[in-house]
Amino acid sequence: MTSTTPTGPPAGIAHWFPLDSRSSPDRPLHGRVAVVTGAGSGIGAATARALADAGADVAILGRRADRLAALAEESADRGTMLPIPCDVADPAAPARAADLIRARLGSPDLVVASAGVMFGAAFETAPTTEWERMVDVNLNGLLHTGRAFAEDLLAAAAGGRAADLIHIGSIGGQQSFPGWSVYCATKAAVAHLSRGLRAELGPRGVRVKNVEPGITLTELGAEMADPAGHEALAAMRTALTPLAPEDVAAAIVYAVAAPAHVNLAELLVLPTAQA
Repeated sequence: MTSTTPTGPPAGIAHWFPLDSRSSPDRPLHGRVAVVTGAGSGIGAATARALADAGADVAILGRRADRLAALAEESADRGTMLPIPCDVADPAAPARAADLIRARLGSPDLVVASAGVMFGAAFETAPTTEWERMVDVNLNGLLHTGRAFAEDLLAAAAGGRAADLIHIGSIGGQQSFPGWSVYCATKAAVAHLSRGLRAELGPRGVRVKNVEPGITLTELGAEMADPAGHEALAAMRTALTPLAPEDVAAAIVYAVAAPAHVNLAELLVLPTAQA
């Protein structure tokens, strides 16, 4: 008796692959045009790689042009990856990026709003500039990103194709963590915004998803000023085996590969040991 190693998806979800005549089980997103913000590191960079591996053309947006260029270069064999420097805290920046993407790649049908910042400190001593930065990036940046591509997504859905707007939230949107109150508040806003947009855009065919990772090993938090915040974050990441950014990226690819009528709307992705 001989055994074989399966190369395709499990039988229970085999009908999700391929999505159309251009796709294959190992490249289920062939023909799609994706946008990923916060692509300079962490979950954004891992998601960009995973989407490209799955066959999508990917525009990668972030503040650090050198990081984007390096990602595009190392991913050259994956397919088309277009680096665009963009700080989503600038309200006009996502719209400028959208014009360039349409000209170079075509109209996007998959947007992953991954740009985010995280600062922790006691409420009474936290630098208020860090609060403002979290609101500007985690909430306003996400709003301006979605607005810049809303017409593209609606057009894709009207044409009968899958159209996805994905917000990268956090377990902090569901749970409270002392010292991280403002960060958690921004992520709670992301969760509620996702539900609102799902009610507004879902009936028109756009799948709005909120992906909420638990403790993940990324650069998030590296810029915060409070030493106690750094210590608390390091302790959380060493107390258990944290997620890798690639774990979250894999969940995103799985979700967007579903048929257009299926929306994995809320994905809570946690380390097994995280309560």
